[in-house]
Amino acid sequence: MTQTSTFILVHGANLGGWCWQDVRAILEAHGHDVLSPSLNLSLTASLDQHIAEVTELIVSRDLHGIVLVGHSYGGMVITGVADRVRSRIARLVYLDAAVPGDGDDFASHIPDLSAAEAEARRAFYRSLSADGLWLAPPPLQLVGITDADAIASITPRLVPHPLATWLQPVRLQNGGTAGLPKTYILATNPPTDVMGYPRHGEAAKEGGEWTYREIQAGHALMLAAPNETAALLMEAAANAP
Repeated sequence: MTQTSTFILVHGANLGGWCWQDVRAILEAHGHDVLSPSLNLSLTASLDQHIAEVTELIVSRDLHGIVLVGHSYGGMVITGVADRVRSRIARLVYLDAAVPGDGDDFASHIPDLSAAEAEARRAFYRSLSADGLWLAPPPLQLVGITDADAIASITPRLVPHPLATWLQPVRLQNGGTAGLPKTYILATNPPTDVMGYPRHGEAAKEGGEWTYREIQAGHALMLAAPNETAALLMEAAANAP
């Protein structure tokens, strides 16, 4: 009998749980259990709240042996969740995502970034918000979605993201993700250089607790390459302890 796993899929900015629809269908067709919550993206939302939402989902359902997946900003969330319920997690998967350390925000998570560079990135993020509160969805072409029909279908489902969640540092009080097996899946066509994700990929190539994989697609991997994404998630699950 094929071993099945429980996946929790955490979306990034401007998205919702719906973005995993195709990936989820593939995983479920292989017998896996899949949860893809939509984070609260109201103006009062915070990174702490997003971490608490996913943590509560895990605890309330008494889930164990989880493959916890985070895309982009979702990497901030799953790192915080892992710090809180590490004994329940079998493997973390960072899908073209941030990998923060204690005290990092969505600007400073990039390896070897100086304090001045991090502050410049915060200023850049603020400049993207016309009202200082919300981050509008980027053009889908920038995240690897170029098919006109796909753009027409996806665009109405995108939502503004609260800027404050990008500027709040994550606090890790229980060792963060140290000691947990982790997979980094990098988007390479085009690479998400502006967010620093290729630098996380390079760090993951060094091995240790990390397994490195890549997909020849743009940043929105679950939408642009659902078959390849699902296959690598299942590989990650198969290699979990």
